[in-house]
Amino acid sequence: MLETSARLLRLLSLLQTHRDWSGGALADRLGVSPRTVRRDVDRLRELGYPVHSTSGTAGGYQLGAGAELPPLLLDDEEAVAVAVGLRGAAGGAIEGIAESSARALAKLEQVLPHRLRRRVGALTEYTVPMQREYRGPGVGAEVLTELAHACRDHERLRFEYEAHGGASSRRRVEPHRLVTTHRRWYLVGWDLDREDWRTFRVDRITLTPPHGPRFTPRTPPAEDLAAWVSEGVSNRVYPARATVLLHTPMERAAEYISLSSGTLEAVDEHTCLLRSGAPSLEGILVHVLMLGVEFEVREPEELTEYVSRLRDRLARSVERARNGPSPAGSPTS
Repeated sequence: MLETSARLLRLLSLLQTHRDWSGGALADRLGVSPRTVRRDVDRLRELGYPVHSTSGTAGGYQLGAGAELPPLLLDDEEAVAVAVGLRGAAGGAIEGIAESSARALAKLEQVLPHRLRRRVGALTEYTVPMQREYRGPGVGAEVLTELAHACRDHERLRFEYEAHGGASSRRRVEPHRLVTTHRRWYLVGWDLDREDWRTFRVDRITLTPPHGPRFTPRTPPAEDLAAWVSEGVSNRVYPARATVLLHTPMERAAEYISLSSGTLEAVDEHTCLLRSGAPSLEGILVHVLMLGVEFEVREPEELTEYVSRLRDRLARSVERARNGPSPAGSPTS
C-alpha cells in the first residue's frame, strides 16, 4: 500500500509538470506496466484529480481543471516561494486578500516539513518591513479580476474615471492589458470617445456594468507595454519634459529611479539616458540632483540655462559663506 501511494504521488507530480503524457512514457518513468498506469489514473480520478485521456496513437493523459480544488504537489523550492509570496501579499497593492492569504499560509505552514518551515520562519523573523514605504490607494481583487476577464474576453468596459485633478468623466474603453508596478495597477485600453490609446490608473476606476459588446482586438500601441506605460506616467502626462545623460550604468540608475518617475535607456556600460517629466523644469532638476551622480542636460535648452543660473546662485552663496555676512543694505543676489 505504501508503495502504491508513493507511486500515485510520483504520477501526480509528473502530470503536474508536463502538459501531455503518453501511457508508455508514464510507464517508463514509473517503472510499471501501462495497465498499472491506467489503474493509478483511475485512483487519482477517484481522489478528485481531473485526469483526461485520449485514445489512439497520439493519445495520452493530461491533468485538467476540475470543479473542486484537489491537493497540490509542490517541491521544496515551490513550497517556499508560495509561502513567501503569501506572507508578502498582505502588504501589497491589492485590497481584500490579507485575510485569505493568512489562512492559506497557515494551512501551508501546517504541512510544511520542518526543514522548510525553518527556512520560511527565518526569512520572516529576520526581515523588517520599511514602515515609511509608499502606501498608495489599494485596488480590490474583484476589480482586477473583472478587468482581467474583460481583457481576456475582448469585452468593452464602461466606467467612471477620476483624473489627477479630481474631475470625473465617463469612459467607454476596449481593454487590452493590465500593467503593474510595486506601487500601482494600470489598465491600457482604446478609448472609444477619444479614438486613442489611454492608460488608466485602476484605483481611479469605478466600474459601471453591464459591460459589452465584444470587440475585435486592435494592434497595441507598443510591443513593450510596460515601457510604454512607464513613459506615459513619468513623461507624457507632464507639461515639462527633459532628457538627461546620467554618468552611471543603467543597472545602477534603475535601483533608485522607479518606472513612474522616468524611463532609462543604456548608452554604454558607463552612462544612460533618463527621460522624465514634472510640473516644472525645476522639479526635474531637483529630482536629478538628488540622484547624486554626474549628469549632462541633453534637452531642453531651457533646463541648461536654469542649471547655469542655479550654478551662479550657488557660487554666490558659497562665496558669502566664506566671506561672512553681507553689509546691511548691500545686494544679496
